[in-house]
Amino acid sequence: MSMAQYGGLLILSNDERDELMRWAHSRTLPAGDVFRARLILALADGCSYREIEQRLDTSAPTIARWRLRFEQDRFEGLSPRHKGSRPRIVTPAVQARIVRRTLQSSPDGSTHWSCRKLATALGISKSTVQRVWTQAQLKPHRLERYMASNDPEFESKAADIIGLYLNPPQHAAVFCVDEKTAIQALDRLDPVLPLSPGRAERHGFEYYRHGTLSLYAALDVKSGKVTGKTAKRHTSADFIDFLTGVVQQTKWAKEIHIVLDNLSAHKTKAVEEFLRQNPRVRFHFTPTYSSWLNQVELWFAKIQRDVIDRGVFTSVSDLARKLRRYIRAYENSARPFRWTYTDPQRRIRTNQLTGTAH
Repeated sequence: MSMAQYGGLLILSNDERDELMRWAHSRTLPAGDVFRARLILALADGCSYREIEQRLDTSAPTIARWRLRFEQDRFEGLSPRHKGSRPRIVTPAVQARIVRRTLQSSPDGSTHWSCRKLATALGISKSTVQRVWTQAQLKPHRLERYMASNDPEFESKAADIIGLYLNPPQHAAVFCVDEKTAIQALDRLDPVLPLSPGRAERHGFEYYRHGTLSLYAALDVKSGKVTGKTAKRHTSADFIDFLTGVVQQTKWAKEIHIVLDNLSAHKTKAVEEFLRQNPRVRFHFTPTYSSWLNQVELWFAKIQRDVIDRGVFTSVSDLARKLRRYIRAYENSARPFRWTYTDPQRRIRTNQLTGTAH
């Protein structure tokens, strides 16, 4: 094939060549723009159509088409003519129909809709269902659980505890105290297969339980540091022994405020006697079903994830040793918790008329 057969040598100005060179070596432009720039430069360099076909893996009609467009409109001719299909618009009626059906139960007894199941029921595409769900912030696959407090003094108790977090008294220490009970010392009967590229860590299904223990923890609200102690049981005597250790470590404080729940072991006569002997210590009980007000629960969730869930323990003493080691290491990175409640109007509360939560 001769160049004359296809219109001869393509002439470029210096500016055009510089711009096409920039396109041809770009790593950010679309691949189509890079391809067309290299095609035009090859024509301008006098390459034959056969050479261009082999170099750019294209065809003679494609080369001729882009050459003609460039000769007629220069750079504007290199823009693709096909802009793609027009986006399909879901009408408000269809959106309302999808939302309304999503909020209804599925006729086959399923607890919730999937996008494919709803799309089949409505005769539309699953992509349409997904777009409408995203716009309406609907997530049928998600489930959140709650516990509504029935404590008649919820507001005053919550305000008292939150006040300690936000504005504690001068020369006072504030601790969040609780115990994590019945932690199992589980040992795997089969060897653990370690993590490797392309394969997750694997544990055998069978296990042997060596026993259980309890973990007492006191979280310093100001520093985020945790004082912990393991015990075989969670009796009132164990609780008092733990509190005694906390008080002895906090001799500098004129007042020691302790946030804790309503467990029966926290309200025995022995505990009342401990409070009489330690007038610096003051208890602040959380409202019923409101463990989220106790910040140490956040730390318990952390140690559950980091140590307990996937831990392998050869004995109860091994479990206790690994828990204490984690607590000592946590002291180096401890930070106070900062949590907020963004919408007080949406707090779960008991409806006094119907007895339901909203």
